[in-house]
Amino acid sequence: VQLQASGGGLVLAGGSLRLSCAASGRTFSNYGMGWFRQAPGKEREFAASISWRGDTTYYAESVKGRFTISRDNAKNTVYLQMNSLKPEDTAVYSCAAGRSRITRGNPIEYDGWGQGTLVTVSS
Repeated sequence: VQLQASGGGLVLAGGSLRLSCAASGRTFSNYGMGWFRQAPGKEREFAASISWRGDTTYYAESVKGRFTISRDNAKNTVYLQMNSLKPEDTAVYSCAAGRSRITRGNPIEYDGWGQGTLVTVSS
């Protein structure tokens, strides 16, 4: 599977961004998708995931209530709407394709990774 994330950029604290991840090379609607992020000098961490049909989602506590993951299977694309952004949200955000239809926060559940898009939140 090939994954291409886009939509990152520089935003002021309190602002919003919408990330997109386009998938190809595998039947998109057959597997769950996730977003992970890695801040400078820190380990990669889970942000959000969505099931194959889009009816089950999981969020890290740090983003719950501010981020929303969604998918459009007709467009082979998964999205991450990020609102009320904070400086601590600054990171490279990567999308990941799951090994199964429902995935959560463990990177082992994913077998395809995109290159990521940089999100910078200034105070």
